[in-house]
Amino acid sequence: MAHVWKCKGLRWDGREPVLTWDGGRRSALPWGKRVEFAVASEGERTCVGARGHSCPVAAAVSGRSVGARCEECSRLDRAHSVAADTIADDPRPYSVYLAWFGPGMVKVGITAVERGSARLLEQGAVVFTWLGRGPLMAARRSEELLRTALGVPDRIAYDAKRGVRSALPEAGVREAEVRELHARAVGLDRWPEALERMPFEAVDHAEVFGLDGLPAAVAVVGELVPGGAVSGELVAAAGPDLHLRTGRGVVVLDTRLMTGWELTAAGGSGGEERGDRGKRGERGGLGEITVPVREFGGVQAGLF
Repeated sequence: MAHVWKCKGLRWDGREPVLTWDGGRRSALPWGKRVEFAVASEGERTCVGARGHSCPVAAAVSGRSVGARCEECSRLDRAHSVAADTIADDPRPYSVYLAWFGPGMVKVGITAVERGSARLLEQGAVVFTWLGRGPLMAARRSEELLRTALGVPDRIAYDAKRGVRSALPEAGVREAEVRELHARAVGLDRWPEALERMPFEAVDHAEVFGLDGLPAAVAVVGELVPGGAVSGELVAAAGPDLHLRTGRGVVVLDTRLMTGWELTAAGGSGGEERGDRGKRGERGGLGEITVPVREFGGVQAGLF
């Protein structure tokens, strides 16, 4: 009987992507690595619980849910989130940031100072800069102020982020857009007194994510299904997304879709060597996806 693993999601260990598993196992993801797994043919996807606690009823959840939580666990998880604006007495200092994902795609957000840039890596921010630092409530007030004054949102859809990663402008252009918004932000008159303004310092993650020369993706995995398999060579990773080279082109896998499933090792890896790009067979050598996928901006396209 094949050994079964349960994925806990993608984490950024410093500046490197790592898949984490129940039991503490970690799988590093260097460029060129073959990402290959199969979904158990029996069973269903179950809720991952909330705030470190298992779902009390092991509820079934949709294969398309990126949260992998039932309604009750989603409510509990949201209620204890800083973003929910229900926690006012957190004594930790918070940072306010501007994050750039592509031309015209900038958001403002907050994160605990102790987390450093982890939140920006988790969101797939190509460029970011700090704006300010201070108590939680001051950070929240400034976040709302900046969203209104700068006309930027507090979130950007992942499909929008994915759609531009292979056609980003050069680093100087990226930095200039963030610099202009930073200057406008710190010059606002209504800046909260308790929030320390931070100088402009652009951090560019294009190299960390492997975006230089990234081929345009042809599709994104829509969901995992029992008996389905994913196999491809890792060419880039940003936020929770893995960009995998397959026999049909680059396909994006949102690793949040992996949680809640029982996964096994997929057979037939064929002993591929890492890093031997461009010299493999069209389909078998580069891997296949046998789960539902969809084109960017398109509808569900069935199986590859």
